[in-house]
Amino acid sequence: MSHPQNSELLISSMENSTDSLQTNQVDTDPPIDRQKSTRSLAEWISFGFASILVGTIAGLVIFNWTTERDRPPILAIEKKEQIRQENNQYYVLFTLHNTGGETAESVQVSAELKINDQVQEAGNVEIDFLAPKEQAEGAFVFHQNPDKGELILRVSSYKKP
Repeated sequence: MSHPQNSELLISSMENSTDSLQTNQVDTDPPIDRQKSTRSLAEWISFGFASILVGTIAGLVIFNWTTERDRPPILAIEKKEQIRQENNQYYVLFTLHNTGGETAESVQVSAELKINDQVQEAGNVEIDFLAPKEQAEGAFVFHQNPDKGELILRVSSYKKP
């Protein structure tokens, strides 16, 4: 059996020896509580610039999402000025724009060539897919010169995907 006094003496002497070891070590790091958290001017400028940039991008994304979300496709057709003639055929180029907020599918574009108030030729072009803010180009081919009559281009239909 061991005596309680001897074990207490042993523990006490061990604590004293660890205390003396700790006091002999030199602590070069200042306590965390005493450190000042100072930032340089360059860090503050970088932080401010990054914050403004992230805030602006987030704001633009939210604005675009809320304003464009429920707008249907808005389709507009633009006829190119120049009519190309090759092998007794006339090519009328056009650009179709979707300025709306949703995608249009199977867009039908129609053209009619009227000479002396009578439809001489007609044609249809189908654009498979037109996303918001996207454009597509196409052409109508006529046997008669469109400059000798009235050419009517229009979007006739589309469906939602």
